[in-house]
Amino acid sequence: MSRREMLNLCKGGFGTLAFMSLFGSLPGCSTSTDPASQLKGLGQLPNFVPKARNVIFLYMDGGVSQVDSFDPKPRLEKENGEDPNKKFKVDDTQFNNVGKILKSPWKFKQYGECGMPVSELFPHIATCVDDIALIRSMTSNFPEHTNANYFLHTGSGLQGRPSMGAWVNYGLGSENHNLPGYVVLDGGLIPPGGLDNFKNGFLPATFQASMLRTGSEPVANIKPLEKQELQNQKLAFIKQMDNSLVTDLGHADEVEAAINNYELAYKMQSSIPELTQFAEESVATQNLYGIFSDDPYTRSYGAQCLLARRLIERGVRFIELTCPKVGGNADRWDQHSGLKRGHEDNAHAVDQPIAGLLKDLKVRGLLDQTLVVWTGEFGRTPFAQGTDGRDHNPSAFSMWMAGAGIKGGTIFGQTDEYGYRVVENKVTIHDLHATMLHLLGVDHTTLTFPFSGRNFRLTDVHGNVIKEILS
Repeated sequence: MSRREMLNLCKGGFGTLAFMSLFGSLPGCSTSTDPASQLKGLGQLPNFVPKARNVIFLYMDGGVSQVDSFDPKPRLEKENGEDPNKKFKVDDTQFNNVGKILKSPWKFKQYGECGMPVSELFPHIATCVDDIALIRSMTSNFPEHTNANYFLHTGSGLQGRPSMGAWVNYGLGSENHNLPGYVVLDGGLIPPGGLDNFKNGFLPATFQASMLRTGSEPVANIKPLEKQELQNQKLAFIKQMDNSLVTDLGHADEVEAAINNYELAYKMQSSIPELTQFAEESVATQNLYGIFSDDPYTRSYGAQCLLARRLIERGVRFIELTCPKVGGNADRWDQHSGLKRGHEDNAHAVDQPIAGLLKDLKVRGLLDQTLVVWTGEFGRTPFAQGTDGRDHNPSAFSMWMAGAGIKGGTIFGQTDEYGYRVVENKVTIHDLHATMLHLLGVDHTTLTFPFSGRNFRLTDVHGNVIKEILS
C-alpha cells in the first residue's frame, strides 16, 4: 500500500482521534476498574451533557455581610439602636459582644430587568444582575473561620479532605497538559486553615492546587537558570531513577505524582510566562478589569480576574481567586469593628474587576461554558458587635452564581425580617457543591473515592441540586 493510499483510507480516523482527544486524552482517561488505574483519576466522559466546562470561584474571605450587600432589611433601619434580645432569640456568637441592632450604612437600589436589589457597595456588579442567580438562604455548619473554610472548600469541617477543585479535576481531568488543572490565584491573603483548603487530601497528589501570583514571576523559579539541553539531561536522569523506584515498589502514588509534577513544571516554563503577559490585551479590556485604577488593590484583583479569563481560554478546569490584602484595619471581609471602612475597602478592590470579568466572558462567548461562583464562608449578624462591627453568622448569608446553566436575574431563598435566619428554601454547602458538579455534568453521588474502608465524596452523604436557579 502506498503512502497516498494509506492516507486516503485512514483520513476519517484522524478526525475521530481529534474528537476523542477532547474527552479521553486526559490524565488517567482509562475507564478501567483496576484500582491502580483509578488512582490516576477518572478523566472520563461526564455523567450527562454538561452546561459548564470550567469554574471560576471568587472566594470572599472572611464573610460578607448579607444585610449590607444583597439582602436589604428595612426593619433594621426602623429598629436601629434597639436591643436585639427583645426582638428575637440571639444565638451565641464568636465573641459574645452583642451590641444593638445595626442598620446598613449603605442604601440599596434595584437593578436590571429583574429588579434585583444591590447595595452601594457593588455598583459595578449591580450592572450584571440579569446574568446572576442570587441565593439569599445559604447556611454553614460552623461559626469559626477555619472550620467554615474547610467546610466550604472540602465539604467537611475537618482538616485533610480533598478540595472541591481537586475533586473536579479527579473526576473530569484537565483540557490543558501544559498548565495545572486546578489553580489558586494568590491575591495576598491565605484564608484561615491555610493551604489545606486547596489540597488533594486522600486523592492522588497530582490533583492539589497550584498557587500562582500575578506579576512577572507568578511561580518561583519559573525561569530556567541553565541551558535547556542540560536541564533535559537532568530531568531524564530523574525520570529514570523514579521509574526504577516504581518498578521496585509497584504503584506508588507519591512517586508517580512527583514524576507528573516534574514533567508539568518543565512544560510550565514556556506556558506560564506567556500566560501572565497582558501586552496582547487591549487597553479597553485592561481598563474594563480596573488594571489602570488609582486603587492598587483594584489593580491587583483586576489582574487576578484577567488572568483567570486567560486560564479559562487555555482549558484550566478550576480556578479560585483569593482576596487582596487591602491594608489598614480591613483584614479581609471580617469586620468585627470598623464595618463601614472595612467593607468599603474590600468592595472597592473587587467590584470593578468582577463585573469586568463577567462582561468580558460574556462578550467572548465564554460565560456560556464557565460557571462563576461568588461567596464567603458565612455571613454577619444584623446586630452590632460592640458599636460598629458585625460578628459571624452561619445561620444565613448570600452568595451568587453566574454563567453556564444559571438562570440569570433569579433570587432564591429568603431570610427573616432581620436577615438573621433562613425562613425559606434553606441551602447548604453540600447543595452548592452538588449544583456545581451537576453543571459540570457530574452526578455528585457517583464521584467517589475509596479511602479508609468506605467510598468518600465531596458532598459526603448529603446534597441536593438547586434546580430552581438552573436555566
